Amino acid sequence: MRAADVLQLMAHSLQSNESCAEEELVLSFLQKLLMMNYRARYINVKKNTEEDHTQQRDNISSEDSGDILKAISFSKKGTSQSERIHPMDVQMAVFHCADGFLKQLMVTKLSQCQFALPLLVPDPFTQQIEFPLWTFRQINKSWKKKQTNNETISQTQSIYKAKTPMVFFFRFGSVSSSKSQLMNSLINEKHNTFFHRNCPGSSRTRELIDGVVEIAWFCPSGKNTDKFTDCVAFCNLHGDAGEHEKQLQILTEMSSVNVVLLPELQRNDKSTAIMQKLFTNKKPLICLLTEDDSTVFEMKKWKYKIGLKDRNQSDVSEELRRAINDCLSESSYIFRLPGVSKHLDIRVDEEEDEDCRRGRETAEQMMSLLEKKDLPEIKESFLPHQGKLWHQWSQKNKELHRPQGDETEMDISRKQTEMEKIREQQHKSKISDFMKLFIKEMNLHDEHEKMFFLKWLRILLDEYTSVDLCVIHHKYNEKWSTVLKLKENYDKPDQLKAEQTELERISEELQAATFGLEHIMREIGQIYESCSSVKKNKKDLQVHFSSLLSLAAEMMISGFPLELMDGDAAHVPLIWISAVLDELIQKLGDKRVFVLSVLGIQSSGKSTMLNAMFGLQFAVSAGRCTRGAFMQLVKVSDEMKTQMNFDYILVVDTEGLRALELAGRSTRHHDNELATFVVGLGNLTLINIFGENPAEMQDTLQIVVQAFLRMKKVRLNPSCVFVHQNVSDVTAGEKNMEGKRRLQETLDEMTKLAAKEEVCDAERFSDVIRFDVQNDVKYFAQFWEGSPPMAPPNPNYCENIQELKESIVSHASKSNGMMMKDLKVRIKDLWEALLKERFVFSFRNSLEIAAYRKLETKYSKWSWSLRSAMMETENKLHNKIYNEAIHEVDETDLQIELKETSKVVKKSMSEFFEKDKDKDILIQWKTSFEIKIKELQENIVRETKRKLNEILQQRDLKKKIDAQRTHHENTLFEKSKKLALKLKHKTNDEKTLKKEFDLFWEQSVKKIIRDTPVIKDIDIMRDVREILSDIYGSINVDHWRESSECKDVFSVPSYSDYVQFKKSSGFFTNAIRSAKEKLGYVLPKEDETQIRSLVTDIVQQTDRMIQSFNMSKMGYNISCIQQLTGYIKKRVAEHQDGPVKYVFKIEFFMDLVLSICKRANKTITDQHRLFRESNDPVIYVEKKRGEYYSIFQKYCHGAASAAIFGEMRSNCESLNGNRSNMEKHILKTLAQEKNFEKYMDYIKTPRDHFQSFIRDEVSQYITDKFSVSVLPKMKENIELLQQKIMEAAHESTEHVQKNRGDVGLWLKSFTQKLSDELIFSEKDLSGVKHDDVDDFNLLEDVIKKELPAITSDISKEFKIDVFDEKLDLKFRPDELLIDHFCQCCWVQCPFCTAICTNTIENHDGDHSVPFHRVDGINGWHYTQSQKLCSDICTNLVTSDKTFLVSDNYFPYKEYRTAGGVYAKWSITPDLSELPYWKWFVCRFKKDLENRFNKTFEGQGKIPDEWRKLTKQDAIDCLDKYL
Repeated sequence: MRAADVLQLMAHSLQSNESCAEEELVLSFLQKLLMMNYRARYINVKKNTEEDHTQQRDNISSEDSGDILKAISFSKKGTSQSERIHPMDVQMAVFHCADGFLKQLMVTKLSQCQFALPLLVPDPFTQQIEFPLWTFRQINKSWKKKQTNNETISQTQSIYKAKTPMVFFFRFGSVSSSKSQLMNSLINEKHNTFFHRNCPGSSRTRELIDGVVEIAWFCPSGKNTDKFTDCVAFCNLHGDAGEHEKQLQILTEMSSVNVVLLPELQRNDKSTAIMQKLFTNKKPLICLLTEDDSTVFEMKKWKYKIGLKDRNQSDVSEELRRAINDCLSESSYIFRLPGVSKHLDIRVDEEEDEDCRRGRETAEQMMSLLEKKDLPEIKESFLPHQGKLWHQWSQKNKELHRPQGDETEMDISRKQTEMEKIREQQHKSKISDFMKLFIKEMNLHDEHEKMFFLKWLRILLDEYTSVDLCVIHHKYNEKWSTVLKLKENYDKPDQLKAEQTELERISEELQAATFGLEHIMREIGQIYESCSSVKKNKKDLQVHFSSLLSLAAEMMISGFPLELMDGDAAHVPLIWISAVLDELIQKLGDKRVFVLSVLGIQSSGKSTMLNAMFGLQFAVSAGRCTRGAFMQLVKVSDEMKTQMNFDYILVVDTEGLRALELAGRSTRHHDNELATFVVGLGNLTLINIFGENPAEMQDTLQIVVQAFLRMKKVRLNPSCVFVHQNVSDVTAGEKNMEGKRRLQETLDEMTKLAAKEEVCDAERFSDVIRFDVQNDVKYFAQFWEGSPPMAPPNPNYCENIQELKESIVSHASKSNGMMMKDLKVRIKDLWEALLKERFVFSFRNSLEIAAYRKLETKYSKWSWSLRSAMMETENKLHNKIYNEAIHEVDETDLQIELKETSKVVKKSMSEFFEKDKDKDILIQWKTSFEIKIKELQENIVRETKRKLNEILQQRDLKKKIDAQRTHHENTLFEKSKKLALKLKHKTNDEKTLKKEFDLFWEQSVKKIIRDTPVIKDIDIMRDVREILSDIYGSINVDHWRESSECKDVFSVPSYSDYVQFKKSSGFFTNAIRSAKEKLGYVLPKEDETQIRSLVTDIVQQTDRMIQSFNMSKMGYNISCIQQLTGYIKKRVAEHQDGPVKYVFKIEFFMDLVLSICKRANKTITDQHRLFRESNDPVIYVEKKRGEYYSIFQKYCHGAASAAIFGEMRSNCESLNGNRSNMEKHILKTLAQEKNFEKYMDYIKTPRDHFQSFIRDEVSQYITDKFSVSVLPKMKENIELLQQKIMEAAHESTEHVQKNRGDVGLWLKSFTQKLSDELIFSEKDLSGVKHDDVDDFNLLEDVIKKELPAITSDISKEFKIDVFDEKLDLKFRPDELLIDHFCQCCWVQCPFCTAICTNTIENHDGDHSVPFHRVDGINGWHYTQSQKLCSDICTNLVTSDKTFLVSDNYFPYKEYRTAGGVYAKWSITPDLSELPYWKWFVCRFKKDLENRFNKTFEGQGKIPDEWRKLTKQDAIDCLDKYL
């Protein structure tokens, strides 16, 4: 049986029954023992029958029922006591079956329960005696000894080292009095230290306890009531000593006093010979005679006899105590536990277990390196990595995150450089031989041997430091008492200050002298962090530094706590902790954990409570209070996993609030920091309140309430349970109700105070956190049942622990906990926010951000599902409209078409929000996203209806053109027929035929051109100039344009030249305006941002207008430009009529119109070309023979676009994912190209740049993948179409045969069947009727024969160079992708122009971006200077600097108060800027300075550290962070 099996959280551990089934006895015993409940020995076994405590009297006849004698005689037939399992047999059975670690744990817990411990244990099969010395190694005993001068001396010692007198009790034969009970009366008459015959559950038969020697120690309290003045060991041999000679011999030799219980001695008895020998020995002997009733009598010196028969137990006990004291006062025999192992024929567990022996040898080898060293020096010389350098780095890191006043990027960079240098120094520090040996041993051995080594090292380190710590603690306590007294006397402030300084010095001495396993692990953590920071291994490190992670992770899995927050440096070693958690995930998988945090005043019993609840190993002695925070894993058993939905409980234990060690310092901030950290980390926080002192409670509660208030403000939702310890009477219901009412009032009061400090509204504690005062407040009894050091733990306390454990499991079963990788992120977020002091302002919930990004990606898929489904419907209905199969489009029909896809999307959404691992975070956005999807669906339907109705109108307009076309076709057909008849005899002369036909064709086409106006080429920019001339007739536009080339409005560095001050009636204002106009008006930054937003929005809307003109079907008309110009003019007028201080010059409007039209020129020209090709009679007639080809081409291009689009999304890395992913690829491309103008295009007009990038990517994809991906997809669609045409022909033939129809019916059926697939009608096959074809079977055969050749020809026409030109705008993959990716938020940060990363247009909440840029990129400069700003927004918002908006200054710390766009941005202060933009500023410094006519100097000087960044660093960081 292993300790690990017992220490996991099992269903059995939640049962608190006093009785159990026989097969559950072992587990019940262990669970109670681990909780230090001494009732573990008194568990009843449930009976199988209905009879509980009495036997049924079935056999007594009714007439005998009144006879008492018969009733009594019958009762002898009842179940005998001997059938019960003896409790000590249960204990010894567990002991025999346990491994070394469980044995040690078990014996340690028995000691804590003040029970006697197994000293000599015979093997039940071989009778070989074992001395389990290993099990005593973790036991410490404390006692107080009164000196002759009445001074009390306190002592704490490891029990295996204690030198004490020992009293040995044994018996011969069977005696009537209980030896164990008599011993209990000497040690603690209120507690059964030794189990005896009168204890509950005892039975006459016992299998495993006889021959066992148990030992217990009496520890005095330094009071006059103590039965013994010094620590005394008592040994008890169970069973008849005559049958256990070896045990008797060892103990009588080692004892100081022998006490024997005897019946009457017979002259020839074996026992008489032994007694004779003991009587003649010099060693004191006390004989307790069971058949003698005399009082104490000294037979000779140190030889006493006391009668037991018919005597009062108390009298006997008192006589015996006096006799023992008399003997001890003269006896010189001293007992030490290790001395037992010197006896022959005894098996010592430590020596027999090879792993234990080797573990000890290695630990001793390590300890030998510490010899002759003063404790304060040890850490400095043996653990250099965690000393001054680590403390300096921690301090610098805090300074870095807490900038003072007007710090610049240069200051930040300087601090970062200093931190790097400290890390380099740390890396150069030598690893001590002590640490080398530790790392070597941890990497050499298997898990079992490693565990022994760690246990031994811990034991030996505690032993090494205990003496010095005791002395320092004594000094500290004395000084603490002095300080407290002086605090009461207000008239000695100078003396108080001096004593507090001395207390501080002793506190530091105390910390220097503390040296444990946690310090060794801290050193390993710092070795790892230094190597990780400088990215190379240490020369004197025998293994690669990454292997140190495995060492720490394995220790955690084995149940050792890991330091989460270094208490000495008050810092979280984030690099180390994150890496260890990653390693844990590697070893265990990404397990789900429930985090249980504990908070409370120091020495309030937090660690003791956790140890009792989960059997953990947190240090609990007064000399070793938890410093900082530690975390430890508790495994959940497989049976409990189903109930609790997680794999581990992660327990986080903390140093006490207002900790004793920190009493000389300002502790408020430290306490708030610690409380906020562990409350934010925990799914449930236990708040431990000790005693009933309202002042202490109030202080603790204010800190705790403030921590919970902060969590609420950053949308973290932990829960809490208050544990009120050391309550005098936990059973008093009324008192508890009053206590709860008082606690509720205090919490509400503290909430109001904390709300003021945190600047928020909260009246009651329940406003802050879900809290039920009835169920979430637990009252704990006093821990000790009596007065220490001999008092056992109070069983009521253990029951309270059990209730709390059940409550925790109940809370846990309702929580989802968190995944280990999420825990790692939460630790990082909390710590980084705490580093910046303004927690709520600084907290950045990475888990929430990641969950929202995941939701955005899902939203992208859902929206694409709806869009692609509607595209298919649109294509189908588009064909039907042109085939005249439908004459109107209704919204209801479109909704029906979308119904199935909508159902799938809704189901997918529902599953995502209900089943995703982050469902608790995602739930806050569920409603808004459901509304967004609904609105999107409605918009798609509305837009599709509008498009299709436009197509209906176009179809009707085209009928006239079609009528003309049919007339031309018929004319050509008839004339060609006549010509053919005329040339009938010349059919063999190919040349003549060709010549005649060409002549005929030329004449016919001339006539058609004469009858029909030709569609001309267009010149859009000419039309734009004409319209602008009409609007501004007084200006010669052409001349103006020649003298000053049109500016590209999208890329101008400033709009200052385009605006002028609004006129005002005030003299003063007019004077300022005149002055500014003369000097040159410089637009404030916020005005620049406003104008840029206006331009971006106008461009977006005009793009949509151009698409809606549908020029590929309707052709281009100058009215399109007129509409665009009218819209732009309206928007410009609306803007300048608003609350702005400027108006636009005419040049702004003209340049804006020209820039937009220039930008749209290619799109409009391409679309018009498509219209001309379809509708110009000359072109049409010329390609009449290829008409079916074009029909096929149009279909194939349209149907394949969606498929190619889907494939591009999957296979093209830059198009696969959300917009953030695309942005990463854009930035990489820009870095590779190093084109400054392209960069500025991206920075100033990101939406346009994204669109260009998509078009380039699509074009590149088609070029690169044409033969392997695009062409096969096209051919696949052609083959599918060919198959459908064949099927339609065959089905039409069958239909005509069945209905006895003619060719007309065949044609009608054939075209109807293809109306979804092709724009194709009967008139397209009118030639069939001209040729008087009447055999429709022939038609089917012709199609079967000719179609493959035609499709083959079409396939050959697919070429890369003309592929995209042949596509209708609405079918182009790049346009589909632009529509899909660019319908999101494009709002830019008003300081640095970073684009809001929300993928939803007009989204709720603030705009945000994970990484801001250097503000100078946007031309942002320091007020009243020509120096470009080298700061980053996230640093600026922590500084005392200000910025100017509309002639008013606003502090960056309160940037939202500037209103407008500033109020809508969330900029969290952090140091997580992207190195990419630092590289960009260095690379294009000159270009930026030239563009903005300002310099990066003075305040804006670029830090030297930035110049070290390479292009590769910039590109690599994109993969790391984006």
